Amino acid sequence: MAVRHKLIERPRAEVWAVLADAARYGDWVVGTDRSWSQKGHWPEEGASIGYTVRLCGRTLSGHTYVRRCEAPAILELEVDSGRLGTARIALDVREWGADTLVVLDEHPLRGPAGLLHNPLADALSQVRNRLMLSRLAKTVAAGSPRAEGTG
Repeated sequence: MAVRHKLIERPRAEVWAVLADAARYGDWVVGTDRSWSQKGHWPEEGASIGYTVRLCGRTLSGHTYVRRCEAPAILELEVDSGRLGTARIALDVREWGADTLVVLDEHPLRGPAGLLHNPLADALSQVRNRLMLSRLAKTVAAGSPRAEGTG
């Protein structure tokens, strides 16, 4: 299991505003090229978004589903990466004085990622999640969405 945390020097409302914007998913999720709403109203429970990832000259697509949302404190997602399987990503967004402490907990659920889960996979997830939390902090600090298709 890969658990990381980051203190973001912004109010929780600003952090939640980024997490609650489906179009900004690609701003903070590592590897995501583009994202869009698919079903429901993000981030309400049951809502989903589609996303694309560019990898080795190929464009792959996947879906992310909201499994639990208690705005502005908890967001639990299930990421479906097709043949690679699914993963749970839980974000705990805590007020920390005037700042925000974000705790990210990720682990595989189904498919090859779950079957191949081991300490090396956890180490790689730790690196990815550290980068993801840094990108979230930068996105919140920037205050405005990136241009579509950049990443």
